[in-house]
Amino acid sequence: MLSIRNTILVLFFLLSITPFLMAQIRLPAVFSSNMVIQRNTEIPIWGWAGPTQTIQILVSWDSTIVQTKVSNTSLWKATIKTPSANGPHTITIKAGSEQKTIENVMSGEVWLCSGQSNMEWSMNLSADGKPYLEKINDPQIRLFQVPRSAASTPQMKGEGNWNHCNGESLKWFSAVAYYFGKTLNTELKVPIGLIHSSWGGTPAEVWIPKEIIDSDSLLKANANKQCTIDRPWCPSVSGMAYNSMIAPLIPFKLSGIIWYQGESNVEHPYSYKQLMEKLILNWRKDFQSELPFYYVQIAPYSGYGDNLNGVLLREQQSKLLKVPNTGMVIISDVVGNINDIHPPHKKPVGERLALLALEDTYNIKTKSAKSPSFKSMKIENGKIKITFDNASKGLTTKEGQELNGFIIAGSDKLFYPAKAEIKDNTVTVYSPKVTKPVAARFEWTNDAIPNLFNKDGLPVSSFRTDEW
Repeated sequence: MLSIRNTILVLFFLLSITPFLMAQIRLPAVFSSNMVIQRNTEIPIWGWAGPTQTIQILVSWDSTIVQTKVSNTSLWKATIKTPSANGPHTITIKAGSEQKTIENVMSGEVWLCSGQSNMEWSMNLSADGKPYLEKINDPQIRLFQVPRSAASTPQMKGEGNWNHCNGESLKWFSAVAYYFGKTLNTELKVPIGLIHSSWGGTPAEVWIPKEIIDSDSLLKANANKQCTIDRPWCPSVSGMAYNSMIAPLIPFKLSGIIWYQGESNVEHPYSYKQLMEKLILNWRKDFQSELPFYYVQIAPYSGYGDNLNGVLLREQQSKLLKVPNTGMVIISDVVGNINDIHPPHKKPVGERLALLALEDTYNIKTKSAKSPSFKSMKIENGKIKITFDNASKGLTTKEGQELNGFIIAGSDKLFYPAKAEIKDNTVTVYSPKVTKPVAARFEWTNDAIPNLFNKDGLPVSSFRTDEW
């Protein structure tokens, strides 16, 4: 028999929870109507409700009812099996007498698109975006925009809404992300979900948990220097964007990630590969999958100052390809103006990322997505013969122009301009000033726009054969 005191406590408890029982089911922002779920797999779904409640999840494509219990922290988690690419569907979550239904759900491919301003650059600002906005209506492409926000601790619910892809919703959405998704939708013929989470000007450190940066002495030292830079337009402290713009998405089921960033890390180029490897491995751990990670090499730009920081960071991005299941696209041929850090044409950027995904993730090859890259060198008779990967059809220059941009050096490490001759997938370089060459470099400056391509029309990045 309850004592008077215990009876009062029970009544007080029941009265205190009554208002909350009317609206107990809450979901992360990424679980909302018009969403796209990853097809043909099991996906995690989670949310919040009254502690001890039983959660029932009903889906329109299957008669199975998934059940789970709400923890004493109000959090609940479950997994549901998803159908092949189709829709629209519904997902209904029930708790007691309350239910919440997510409507107009499509099953397809979901990609996270992140980085800084060149990823954030909207269709309305792009040279190949704004003129076409009024004509765009792609109901099988859905857009989720994560609004800019920063936090010192990881957030859970997040912000944002899923929208149909049309001229209005696309106006301020990432142009690179759209053209990536449009190409996938055209080739795969399945619904595409694009989650856009980027912030112009941000260094990579803000997209990585602070404890990961702080555990590495070099990265921590560089991050501390980044924090001294006055950036009134974006956060610069480690983890701040990750906490509020990535953490609320975890562990949403993705197909992969595309990334366009690096310009804000040129002050410390030598650690960029190490930094990005931390980001990739951490995101894969968080999203519980060895997600493909495709990224854009930063473009030639004259504004990095009187140094080699820009080209050194591009070199680090090339070295990042050693991380499994990564890929890089080179866009030096679409720059136009080396005084503008934002190349105005985003369509070829998005399309090249999509071609990379089609080839390496979906095993569909429409046309080449991979630029030629330095493979090996051989010294013969005072000349350096350089061989390239991804150039099986041969190398060329645009409009038959003379190939320039190579310099070579002997053991004295003094570089001189070199003559260059193309034959098939090799380039032979030499100079009368260097009779015993040991190293070559190609367009080794921050703002050089290389004029060396494979026969598929993809440019060669600046590179060097030495590590001096």
